[in-house]
Amino acid sequence: GKQCVVVAIDSRRNYNIEKGKNIFSENNKQFWFEVFIYGGKKGTGLDVIDWAKKIEELGAGEILLTSIDRDGTKDGYDILLTNEIVSAVGIPVIASGGCGKPEDMVDIFKKTSVNAALAASIFHYETHSVNRVKQLMKENNIPVRY
Repeated sequence: GKQCVVVAIDSRRNYNIEKGKNIFSENNKQFWFEVFIYGGKKGTGLDVIDWAKKIEELGAGEILLTSIDRDGTKDGYDILLTNEIVSAVGIPVIASGGCGKPEDMVDIFKKTSVNAALAASIFHYETHSVNRVKQLMKENNIPVRY
């Protein structure tokens, strides 16, 4: 079925403003979100919002959205990027990139309407347990599967 087709999108801020891109401002700097390929090494020139809409149109059932800017930083998810994609499409979005502590999982669900969130580093290095994250989410009234 459609929901079984998950399309991964890797995106990074691009500060070289181009006509026709969705422009954002943060810390007095303007940028747009560019889609990257080859593990974040090569920019495509595609605006992430336009691309997300296009892949939904083409039949994608979900989007796995990775913020390259946050990936591996443990500084928390990219709330701005996530909110923009969730608002742009009508299919489920999975947030990825930046989770450094259980509270980051709570934040992404409280500050966005994302459907799921992916975390890696906090579990790989046994810094935090899956059960601890689930417990914190439950304490914050965020539905979680057990």
